[in-house]
Amino acid sequence: MKYLLVVASLLLSVSARAEDPSLAKVFAERDIQGTIVISSLDGKQRYIHDEARAQQRFPCASTFKILNTLIALEEKVVSGKDDRLEWDGQVHDFPDWNQDQTLESAFKVSCVWCYQDFARAIGAETYRRYLAASAFGELHEPFDETTFWLDGSLQISAVEQVRFLQKMYRRELPFSPHAYATLREIMLVEERPGYRLWAKTGWAMRADPPIGWYVGYVETPNNVWFFATNIDIRDQEDLSLRQKLTREALYAKGVIQ
Repeated sequence: MKYLLVVASLLLSVSARAEDPSLAKVFAERDIQGTIVISSLDGKQRYIHDEARAQQRFPCASTFKILNTLIALEEKVVSGKDDRLEWDGQVHDFPDWNQDQTLESAFKVSCVWCYQDFARAIGAETYRRYLAASAFGELHEPFDETTFWLDGSLQISAVEQVRFLQKMYRRELPFSPHAYATLREIMLVEERPGYRLWAKTGWAMRADPPIGWYVGYVETPNNVWFFATNIDIRDQEDLSLRQKLTREALYAKGVIQ
């Protein structure tokens, strides 16, 4: 009986540490359903809103472009951030896609046709190998090599996103220094005196409800912090909340000022 009480006490303690009140407030004030995981590089400091959802897998959407970029560079489908990707003239719903791109611009505007061209050259078997080596979520078979990150075949949790980003940052994945360095250049979002921010958005439009992602990391003078946010998207106005909620959460925990 005493043993069971000790175990129950430990479980309650872990749960209390995981559910962070200041992060819950950020989501409550916006009346939004979602989760965020914030972790230091060594994992010794970790803050979570909605532990259960943080463990739940959702379609990864364009957050996969982080890993997909590394794969494309490693497989020499593209050689650098300034490589020209020629638009075929097909008109897409997003105006920023309707022009020639570079790897850098394709990453920043989440150009689907660019990464689908990469996917055709990379191939399904190569994707299976890299996904397994990178422990990037779960891939459901069979899958279409040009849409699997969009149609729900590849799913990942917020906790897994952070774990993947930490391995990427430590360069523990099977990629060359050139691939890592190029990704780091194109993934940079913001530089301020007190921090630098690298990130990628995602929008799983085919999910029900649609899911919005914002994942990345922040370098500060004293530490490196990793984050993964996902939220239910009720309408297009919610899309900006991916970044806003994340910034408010990072501010609430003192990661950025």
